[in-house]
Amino acid sequence: MPVIGWGGFFFRARDPEGLAAWYREMLGVGGGCGKDEQGQSSDWFWYPEPGPVVFAPFKADSDYFAADKTCMLNFRVRDLDGLLEQLNAAGIKIQTKAEWDTPQTGRFARIHDPEGNPIELWEPPQG
Repeated sequence: MPVIGWGGFFFRARDPEGLAAWYREMLGVGGGCGKDEQGQSSDWFWYPEPGPVVFAPFKADSDYFAADKTCMLNFRVRDLDGLLEQLNAAGIKIQTKAEWDTPQTGRFARIHDPEGNPIELWEPPQG
C-alpha cells in the first residue's frame, strides 16, 4: 500500500498566522493558493501544479543548509528570474551560486522566511 503524495507539511512557528500570510503573499504557497481540478480554491488547501518532488534525507553534518535547521523547504517554480525580482523588490535577501545550477538539475536560489527557515527555490530544467 504505497503513499501517493504529500498530504501536508507541518512545522512550528512563533507567529503561525503571520508566517502563513508571508508564504501566501511572497510565494503563493498555502491555504487559498491554486485551484483544484474543478477550478475551485479552498482556505484550507494549497493546490500545487503536478511535477517532480525530491524526498532526500541528508547527512547530519551536511553543509547544504544551516546545521541548526533540521530541514529546508524546496519549492518548484516556473519563472525563477521573475520570482527573484519580486522577492528582491520586497526586500528579501536572495542567495544564488553558479555552481548550484546545471543543465541536468536546473536552477536554484535560496531565501529565508521571516522566522529564519531556509527555502530553496528550484526551476527544473526545461524539456
